[in-house]
Amino acid sequence: MTYISIVETKKQLRKFITWPETLYKGCENWVPPLLGDEFDTLNPKKNAAFEFCEAQLYLAYNENDEIVGRIAGIINRKANEIWKENVVRFGWFDFIESVEVAKALTDKVAQWGKSKGCTKIKGPLGFTDMDKEGSLVEGYENLSPFTCLYNYPYYDRILKEIGFEKDADWTQKIFDIPDQVPESYNYTDRVTERFGLRIYEARSTRELGRKYGMDLFHLCNESFSELFEFTPLTDTQIKRYLKTYIAILDPRFVAVCVNAEDKPVGFAFCVPSLSKAVKKIGGRLFPFGFIDILKALRKNDTLEALMIGVLPEYQGKGASMLLMKYIHQGCLDMGIRKLVMNPQLEDNFKVQTLFDSYDPKPFMRRRCYVKTII
Repeated sequence: MTYISIVETKKQLRKFITWPETLYKGCENWVPPLLGDEFDTLNPKKNAAFEFCEAQLYLAYNENDEIVGRIAGIINRKANEIWKENVVRFGWFDFIESVEVAKALTDKVAQWGKSKGCTKIKGPLGFTDMDKEGSLVEGYENLSPFTCLYNYPYYDRILKEIGFEKDADWTQKIFDIPDQVPESYNYTDRVTERFGLRIYEARSTRELGRKYGMDLFHLCNESFSELFEFTPLTDTQIKRYLKTYIAILDPRFVAVCVNAEDKPVGFAFCVPSLSKAVKKIGGRLFPFGFIDILKALRKNDTLEALMIGVLPEYQGKGASMLLMKYIHQGCLDMGIRKLVMNPQLEDNFKVQTLFDSYDPKPFMRRRCYVKTII
């Protein structure tokens, strides 16, 4: 017998955030989130997405009052307006291998959404694209990137069993960093001459943030505007992300392509993999976990691409070549041997073929599901 409880207290919220540690105990490829980030993201006072979103968190219990699942229901009013739909999202979705538990949790979110006028339930999705999204359906044998979701294989089977269908897939690829940049990159001087494009080489990411920080996220909003369920970030959200993350980024792995007018037209944000470090510290930065994070940032053999974007009018003009050449050199300087790409929509063919010169291999696949609310 499963019963569902609304998360209303700080104690319940802590259980909601930390319960996956129990579910995934002993799972070698699951990487916990940074707990501080989870608390901030789910706090309406700290997450600016609550300006246009509302959320309801639930925990599932069995007859022994043990937690057996969790889920967040999210209504993103801005996304619904942009995409002309009435959708309630579900995220932070974890459950034991039980059809009953999964159905009880998703039904609860669907009922809440229906009371708000929603006609479909869709997920796993977060408040915006800056949150983790997509349930893993391939690549369980690989250590999860720390910025992505990981789940057991039974999630896909059970979601299909309770009536969900595929809505969209994201794929991730991995490739080796060769000792020299691809031969095609030798022609980047022609890109500079013909289109006036160049890489802005900052001495620090703080300098980069001061000069281009807001512009880069506005560029992100524009270049990603047509992608699945994308919601543009507000200036309040952008300022929060800049304040939180700009200091830990390495300028060797943050490439900004500017035009002749010194305006950003493309970007690539990458970071040395923190998966092993975050797993070691259990997602807890304090009191000493941050030391392992700093070590991972300074010495690593794997790089993770967080975001890559180019304005539509500069796609096909060599901007992506300039970005990747810069990142490649940073990898060589630091001894990075592998690069894991960020999740990319399977039908986004321009991005899917962007790095074919590196002979990328499949790494992971994630899926968003949808179901009509009856």
